[in-house]
Amino acid sequence: MRLKRTHYCGLLNKNDVHQEVVLAGWVQGKRDHGKLIFVDLRDRYGIIQVVFDYDKNAGFFKEAEKLRSEYVLAVRGQVRRRAEETINPGLATGEIEIDVQELEILNSSQTPPFYIEDGIDTDENLRLKYRYLDLRRPEMQRSLQLRHKVLMSLRRYLDEQGFWEVETPLLTRSTPEGARDYLVPSRTVPGSFYALPQSPQLFKQLLMASGVDKYFQVARCFRDEDLRADRQPEFTQIDLELSFCTGRDIRRETEGLVHYIFKETMHKEVEIPFKVLPYAEAMERFGSDKPDTRFAMEIADITDIAGEAGFKVFRGIIAQGGVVKGLNVEGCGHFSRKEIDDLTRLVQSWGTGGLAWMIPTEDGFKTPLAKFFAPAQCAKIKERMQAKPGDLLLFVADQWEPALKVLGQLRVYLAQRLGLIPQDKDHFLWVIDFPLVAYDAEEKRYMANHHPFTAPLDEDLPLLDAEPVKVRSQAYDLVYNGVEVAGGSVRIYKKELQEKIFKILSLQAEEIQEKFGFFLQAFQYGIPPHGGIAFGLDRLIMLMAGKKSIRDVIPFPKTAAGTCLLTGAPAQVTAGQLKELHILPVKRENKKEKIK
Repeated sequence: MRLKRTHYCGLLNKNDVHQEVVLAGWVQGKRDHGKLIFVDLRDRYGIIQVVFDYDKNAGFFKEAEKLRSEYVLAVRGQVRRRAEETINPGLATGEIEIDVQELEILNSSQTPPFYIEDGIDTDENLRLKYRYLDLRRPEMQRSLQLRHKVLMSLRRYLDEQGFWEVETPLLTRSTPEGARDYLVPSRTVPGSFYALPQSPQLFKQLLMASGVDKYFQVARCFRDEDLRADRQPEFTQIDLELSFCTGRDIRRETEGLVHYIFKETMHKEVEIPFKVLPYAEAMERFGSDKPDTRFAMEIADITDIAGEAGFKVFRGIIAQGGVVKGLNVEGCGHFSRKEIDDLTRLVQSWGTGGLAWMIPTEDGFKTPLAKFFAPAQCAKIKERMQAKPGDLLLFVADQWEPALKVLGQLRVYLAQRLGLIPQDKDHFLWVIDFPLVAYDAEEKRYMANHHPFTAPLDEDLPLLDAEPVKVRSQAYDLVYNGVEVAGGSVRIYKKELQEKIFKILSLQAEEIQEKFGFFLQAFQYGIPPHGGIAFGLDRLIMLMAGKKSIRDVIPFPKTAAGTCLLTGAPAQVTAGQLKELHILPVKRENKKEKIK
């Protein structure tokens, strides 16, 4: 490279006029006007127009004629003002241009498979196959920059608060923490496997036993589970753990971190402290344990009123311990019967039996249920749901949890459809007091709702033996605009309680010792009270950047099927590699032969 860069394209401005500069970057576009060639030169900071003038530099003008999109070049020239009529107000450098005096073509390029610009309508798989080209696009560069700034700001903040950054192993042992582990065979110990960590959970708790007191890590985590738009098989977690603390202490530390990150990277003042909702209240009001509180439309309970009415469907479900809940969709009484039928089919696809409806009018109610509800009962419903003429009241009858979850989904669906969700607001919310365990009818045992190291609420400890499903945990989730971005808990630090929780989860003594013996041994040497929280960094950046998928904020993501289109992973390996690892591949059965 003959020319050494002195400035970045997008950082020049009118104060640099008359200065000689050397720029380097990619050709964004070219316009040939005979003896003048205009090239838009792009680097990560932006675009600037560079001008090749045949009359001034005929020697390299022929080289300039060869330039095509995405050629890599360096130019030396003088910054000058553009003529008034050629100023481009849509460009940060639109008042200036470079009068080129020297050109060096550093590399040529084939025509890219898609435009290197924002807002392209291109199949995502094509973008992932050519990810290095996709990452050249300005919006992708901005996402990478935001990710970098968030990581830098959180490290500054946590360092100032006394946290130490400590790395924990990526090769560890398999422990049951929910999702399937990614396993790594050991070459030196035949038949044995490492597991890639689903989280640094046990190690960060052992760091508290080590007296580290305040730990954090930008941790790579791995989960072999079915993927969705906001999940990846490998992801990045902002992991924190503190000693001698309560859940409230951890939440306050987290709020300070979020406030600092948003102020430093987005120049936004996030209001703290965040509001706090117990799990049961969040479900009752919003039908979700991660409610979007940027809009109203809260769920109402009319179980008592419906139980007195003559509608057998409602009364039958109530008799079986179910509930009748509803939403007031304000001003939507104009919905057609077809639109309401479409909503009914939608909620049925979510797992409930159907959808009942009422529309308050000046004279009473328009509803197929009119003959089942007395005027006094309709009046009570109207008052309970704060309804007025022209509103649309929608009802679901089912058991408590499914009824609320369906209405929670319907609430968000209607808010999106009606444009009720403000896009310029940042709502943070803590959801606390989650159930400690849930009974899995298929497995016929209790399962941890968070993980088996979460402490129960002290006041619920007497319920552990008789009614474990009624025990609340010291777990908490941080919800940002209706999306869970962080979760954590106060941990169990007494050996007897930890062993008791393991037994409630139906783990046998041998299994406990085999999987967690090393962990429980530490309990004999004085573990302090402690707790922590972990952010999904990819999900947080996705929301901060206004993207709809975490794949748009991860440099090299996998597809929804867990494959890397860029490298072709996962891929087969050689027989020699498998032999070294003492692995014998299983021969797949020929399906055609089986049919015969």
